[in-house]
Amino acid sequence: MTNTTQHDTILVTGATGNVGRQVTIQLAEAGLPVRAMTRRPESASMPEGVEVVRGDLADVAGLDAVLTGAAAVFLMWPFHDADLASEIIGAIARHARRVVLLSSGAVHDHLTPEQHENAVGRSHAVVERLVEASASEWTILRPSTFAANTLWWAPQIRAGDVVRGAFGAVPMVPVHEKDMAEVAVRALTEDGHHGEKYPLTGPQVLTQAEQVSVIGQALGRPVRWLELSREQERERLLSDASFPSSFVDVLLDGYAGMLDRPRPVVTATVEKLTGHPARTLLDWATDHASDFR
Repeated sequence: MTNTTQHDTILVTGATGNVGRQVTIQLAEAGLPVRAMTRRPESASMPEGVEVVRGDLADVAGLDAVLTGAAAVFLMWPFHDADLASEIIGAIARHARRVVLLSSGAVHDHLTPEQHENAVGRSHAVVERLVEASASEWTILRPSTFAANTLWWAPQIRAGDVVRGAFGAVPMVPVHEKDMAEVAVRALTEDGHHGEKYPLTGPQVLTQAEQVSVIGQALGRPVRWLELSREQERERLLSDASFPSSFVDVLLDGYAGMLDRPRPVVTATVEKLTGHPARTLLDWATDHASDFR
């Protein structure tokens, strides 16, 4: 499977996140030397054999120590802007020959970063360009909506059978973090992925309202969507201390834009690269049923 040597270390940033944890687990299961970077090593709960190190991408001065000896890096961009991108990617390029960037499906090759109306696409486009210019070998993953984003509804679903929100008709193609991680692991460990930009989707286009119904199916009880106006949803999100207020309008603007764009397209990238069909949202919700109970 792998073309790395037994001495190659793979650094995983965001190692305790949904995708990063799966990348770490899958690399460890393959018997590869993996270094998991996290701000809180004491609570990381990583598999046996994983080297867990304290680190933070925002602490640019500390990255050289974390990167020493790493031949490849899985880069999860955790920021809402690209202000630190040049310094972070420069540090990575000084050490690792291979970088796999988890970017965003909001990035479009025919647009310059400044031409992206979507703030997420704009910042990730900047990061992509810096990775392309700096890394000896690079692969970019452009996932559609994370299936794990539905965890935002978990408090409402635990409390009852109704999820309140705006833009319930927005169509998405939720993708399972296990599928994103499998593709990332292949790009990190195999040759032949340099210069590729992989669009990753799940197998089904589902509106937000339909996603809620699928979660109910996994839980064995009906769960339905209750549509709110944009202003009602804005007020609800701003009152939620766990949701960053600076991202509220970005999110709602993004949803409004998605309603105006063509219906999203399902890609076969996951199946082509992993050899199995992309997991469904029902698969994901079944895996995570305990999070909603």
